[in-house]
Amino acid sequence: MGIIGWIILGLLAGGIAKLLLPGRDPGGFIGTTLIGIAGAFIGGWLSAKFLDRPITNQFFDAATWGSAIAGSLVLLIGYRLLFGNSRR
Repeated sequence: MGIIGWIILGLLAGGIAKLLLPGRDPGGFIGTTLIGIAGAFIGGWLSAKFLDRPITNQFFDAATWGSAIAGSLVLLIGYRLLFGNSRR
C-alpha cells in the first residue's frame, strides 16, 4: 500500500475515531483529519514493531484498520487532553 493508500486509510480512521469519540475537538475537521492520518502511520508502525504484525500491502486487512483506528483514537485523546480548552 502506497502513501496515498495510507492517507486515505488515515482519513477514514480519523473519521471513525471521531465517531467513537464525539464532541468538540480543538482544530475541527482538519485537525481531526490530520490526527487520523498520523494515527494510521503511528498505529501501523507500532503494530509492526511491537506486536510482530507486519504491515501488509492490502488495503482491506482487518489488523491494519484496527491499528490505524487505535492509533487515531490514542492521538485524538492525547490531543484533547493537551489542547481541549482552546475553543472556549
